[in-house]
Amino acid sequence: MSLVSDKQPEQPEQSEGPGEPEQPSVPDDVWERFARDTERDIRTSAPKEPSARARMVTERLRQEEARGAQREGWRAAPAWREMNGRAARRRRLWAIIGVPLAAAVAVVAMKPSLLPGDPFGTSSDGSTAAVPLPAETAPPTAAPSSVAPDTPTLGRPFAGSPAERWADGAAGIVVPEATPVGSLTRAQVATALRQTKTLLVDANLNPATLRGERPEAALGTLDPKQPKMLDDARSWLREPGKGHDPLSLFSRFDPEETRLVGDVVKTRGRMTFKAGEHASVAIHVDYTFVYPVAPADQGSDQGSDQGSDQSSDQGSDDGSTEVTRTIVRRVLDLEVSDPTKYRVTPGKLSVVRYDEDLANSACAVYDGFLHPQFPSAAPTGAAPTGPTTDPYDRSRDIQHSGTCGTVSRT
Repeated sequence: MSLVSDKQPEQPEQSEGPGEPEQPSVPDDVWERFARDTERDIRTSAPKEPSARARMVTERLRQEEARGAQREGWRAAPAWREMNGRAARRRRLWAIIGVPLAAAVAVVAMKPSLLPGDPFGTSSDGSTAAVPLPAETAPPTAAPSSVAPDTPTLGRPFAGSPAERWADGAAGIVVPEATPVGSLTRAQVATALRQTKTLLVDANLNPATLRGERPEAALGTLDPKQPKMLDDARSWLREPGKGHDPLSLFSRFDPEETRLVGDVVKTRGRMTFKAGEHASVAIHVDYTFVYPVAPADQGSDQGSDQGSDQSSDQGSDDGSTEVTRTIVRRVLDLEVSDPTKYRVTPGKLSVVRYDEDLANSACAVYDGFLHPQFPSAAPTGAAPTGPTTDPYDRSRDIQHSGTCGTVSRT
């Protein structure tokens, strides 16, 4: 039986010679490298004291985690996510409305007149309608430009005329905003301007006046205290003749000869006012009226409303009824004086000047009616001897040469 000793086996002793240094068991270079590596590892692995900023951030994160709060991811701002969401909703919306919208655009492209108000100027029959002109606010400097030649019909009585773009009837008589003038108040000036429009409308646009009836509203605007003016106008209507023709103030057609086409008279012009010489407001008006007409014995029962509607349908289909136009330009200067300083009737108009230019009406006929000339009919009245003028040219003054001229267009 052997016994195991807990002692290490003895190593043989080495004798040391006198004066010999002890030899290390590890080489010097290896030992130095070991020391350097150990020092570096200690510095690297040694725990460092966190800064105050780091401790504060760590504590805030710990508190947020304890509350269950979720932090936004880096570069995942809410605004970007909202934009992405809106973009997705827009894509879904366009997917819903895109097809019907495309279909509607295609239909309008094929038939623009389906749009409310016909903004592209296309009528239901495929013809191009004229774009209305803005109101005239200053004297024109030239005649209206030429328009494409076209033949007027019962359905389009202003075809081929610059007046196709003019205002309809009384809408073309724009009353300026009243202001005080001299000793007259704003209200007095406003009354004078309204009376002026009443005179123009009843004298030139009222269907009864145009049929030859008495223009009572127009006569009612004139001051009875103005010497002779009102009496003269009434006598012209009773007994028309050369030198006392009611056409000087009123537009009238013989209903047995001529009828108006439709219920629209085209109007263009302007109304202005300023201080007058006699404690008054002086009102200047310059308007042109275009009347589409047809012979009374064609297509209607002498201009009755029902016959006019029936013939309008016929004329727009076959053009069997001849249509022409008569153009009348009127220039008037009127005054309303202060009744506290002059013997006048408050609110009534005094006529200072009246001029007219009648285009496409028989020459030297003084029966108180306009007599349009139709291309297919033999001319009536005296042969024209005066110059040729453009009745639509509102840039020129009215000239009275004493002769009856011709017109370049109607």
